[in-house]
Formats: sequence, structure tokens, C-alpha cells
Amino acid sequence: MNTAADRLPLPRTAGAPAALRWPRRALGLVVPLLLLGGVELAVRSGLVEGRLLPAPTEVLSALLGLGAADVAGHVGASSGRVALGFVAGASLALVVGALVGLSQLAEALLDPLFQALRAIPSLAWVPLLLLWLGIDEAPKLVLIAIGAFFPVYMGAVAGIRDVDRKLVELARLYGLSRVALARRVLLPAAAPAVLTGLRNGLSLAWMFMVAAELIAATRGLGYLLTDGREMGRADLVFAAILLLAALGKLSDGLMRRWERRALAWRDSVGASR
Repeated sequence: MNTAADRLPLPRTAGAPAALRWPRRALGLVVPLLLLGGVELAVRSGLVEGRLLPAPTEVLSALLGLGAADVAGHVGASSGRVALGFVAGASLALVVGALVGLSQLAEALLDPLFQALRAIPSLAWVPLLLLWLGIDEAPKLVLIAIGAFFPVYMGAVAGIRDVDRKLVELARLYGLSRVALARRVLLPAAAPAVLTGLRNGLSLAWMFMVAAELIAATRGLGYLLTDGREMGRADLVFAAILLLAALGKLSDGLMRRWERRALAWRDSVGASR
């Protein structure tokens, strides 16, 4: 007799042919393309004022008007800042998160402070960093590192705290040292939460980058946003927003691919998609 569980549909396995997986990936383009097409029709028909919401073709024309070299300069400046700030903030967060997750004393001393700092908005850091570090690249990188730090820290702490106690007890029965316990049990078990924290940290690093480039920047997508606002050019503002969305999606996709490879040992529904 078949049970209800036997009648549940099985998820698509990772070994499915690429020809079957591509249509599923292409579904993610349907809604954005429909939105862009709808905006284009609404602006061209006069339902929406183009001065406030430019047509996608006008946004594309604005990008082409800037020139490939200028666009590449803005994208390169922002991407470089995000990369450096994210690596610095995430590296520190992994070390501190592991310490807090493994030590009750470190948790009691540090976690309340970090939970309070986590609630501070990104723009609130700007005047303080300007006072401390001036207007060069240092305050921009520090602000991005701050944005990346807290999601990664939370992921590391939560991942280590949520490790099954039975795994730890079994490892101790086998006589594993503290270093071996952390390397062979705690870190692999915490890896899913840590990698999720890294993805969230990268996403927040892009958000903090916009605030960072308000600090006397002459290059970058944040500067392009400000420049478009000051000139009253909504097409430039939307061009910068679309570039930010594309770069954020690209970086998250690369991080997600790395996450799948690092966690290929998992036998879960999500891992099979």
C-alpha cells in the first residue's frame, strides 16, 4: 500500500541533462523582462512620465552615451572596493565568530557589543569614518568591511552553536583534540550556515558600497547615482541601479556555485537542484 510520502514528487537530481536544466534557469529572466517591457510600453504610451521613470531603452542610451571606458571605470572602481572590503570584513568575522562560537567567555564579552553595533545604520558610520580616516579610500573600504562583517559573524556563530551535541560527544569518545574537533567536526557541520553568512555579507557589502562612495568619490556606481541625482537625470540613476543589480546577481551566483561545490557532500533536497 502506497503511503502519502511515496506519492510526493521527487526533486530533480543534479545529474539531469543540461538541456533540461537550462529552461528552468531561464525562468528567472521571465519576470524582469516582463517588467522592463511593461515599463517601456507605459512610458511610450504616456501612462508614466518619462522624466520620473525613463524607458529601458533610454537607460540603455544613457549607458552607451557614457562610453564603454567610462562605464568600465565605474564598475571596476566599485567592484574593487567591494572585493577588498568584503575579504577584510569576512576574514575578521570568521575568526571572531569562531572564537565566540567556541568560547562561552568570548561570547559573554563580545557578543553583546556586536549585537549593538549591528543595529547601527550604514550612513551613521560615514561622519565618524570621515573624522577618523579622512576622505581617501580607507573610510570607503572600512565601511564596506563593516557591512560584510556582521552577516558573516552571525553565520559563523550560529553554525557552530547549532552543531549536534552528539557529534561532539562522539568525537571526544574517539579522543580527538580540540584542534582536531574544530577542524573535523565543528567546521564542516557549521559550513552551511557560514556559507550562507558569506553570501549575505557579500550582498550587504554591495549595499554599503553605495554609502561608502558618498564619501568624496569620483569613480564608482555610487558616484554615478549621486551625479545623476544632482543633474536631474533619472536615466543615469536607473542605469547605476541596474548595473548594481547585475553585479550583485553575478557575484551572488558565483558565491552560490562555490557553495554548492563546497557542500556537495550533503544529501539534501536543495543540494539536488
